[in-house]
Amino acid sequence: MSNLLEVEGIETVFRTERGEVTSVDGVSFTLKAGETLGIVGESGCGKSVTSLSIMQLLGKTGSIRKGEIRLNGRNITGLAESSMRQIRGSEVSMIFQDPMTSLNPVFTIGNQLMESIMLHLPLTGKAAQDHAIEMLRKVGISRPEEIMNEYPHKLSGGMRQRVMIAIALSCEPKLLIADEPTTALDVTIQAQILDLMKKLREETGTAIMLITHDLGVVAEMADRVIVMYAGQVVEEADVFTLFDKPLHPYTAGLMGSIPHLDGDDEETLASIPGTVPPLQQMPSGCRFHTRCELATEKCAAEAPPLLEQAEGHRVRCWAAQGELDIKSSTLTLLKEVTT
Repeated sequence: MSNLLEVEGIETVFRTERGEVTSVDGVSFTLKAGETLGIVGESGCGKSVTSLSIMQLLGKTGSIRKGEIRLNGRNITGLAESSMRQIRGSEVSMIFQDPMTSLNPVFTIGNQLMESIMLHLPLTGKAAQDHAIEMLRKVGISRPEEIMNEYPHKLSGGMRQRVMIAIALSCEPKLLIADEPTTALDVTIQAQILDLMKKLREETGTAIMLITHDLGVVAEMADRVIVMYAGQVVEEADVFTLFDKPLHPYTAGLMGSIPHLDGDDEETLASIPGTVPPLQQMPSGCRFHTRCELATEKCAAEAPPLLEQAEGHRVRCWAAQGELDIKSSTLTLLKEVTT
């Protein structure tokens, strides 16, 4: 099966008063039709900027300096805004983190849903309205005819998120980018939203790029997973391999911080010391070495490449690649924090 999306070595930069900073550095991945790709990492690791780079919604200060983004084999990097407007919504749609700020508070749900439909589909008037009502019904909203006339502030968080999904899928895009789609929702609504996304993917064959910090969501939804740190991909594998055998110390640290139902009540969860470095002060060598208990002088001096260790399993780490004498202790540590 050919790739629906190909992201190759993109480098996204932003202009600031202190000069130019690189937010996404050399990120590459592919996504096939009907596949779900999870992108995980702490806040500030470049997950959302990667998605905004694909949508080319970087604002006046952001730009893609290097690399290519290909959709169905077509290079969309640097397309004119008029061309991107035709692609957004019809071929690629995005669900943003906060549905309250994504929906316009002064327009009804019906107006906002029909706007997208009439822009990308040959439907107007009653036909567009009927399609909008049907989309609300598909995402599990009861009384869709009444909801069409409501304003966003009248709806709950879960309802607003369902409306955002209805808008995103109204023109049957080939790719859906979901940026933290369950943030700020209670666990019951989270489960409903995830079930809805899985059902729609099965029915329409839409590929999903799921951005989240919740590894539980990734385990439930994703086919493959990319782990990002400080603007770079540090590990990539299928979801079973990543959870069973993480190779990067950062991935292992994320896994070790997950609470388990059968865990000891008095057991302290593992934590990763320190924080993600600011964009203007990236460390030399491996960007994770300042927080890594396994770091050596080589890690501080030389940046490791992203190499394939097994079929479909790539990692950016000297220890995991067998370049350091501490490989055996690395594997021991990884085993300890993930079991």
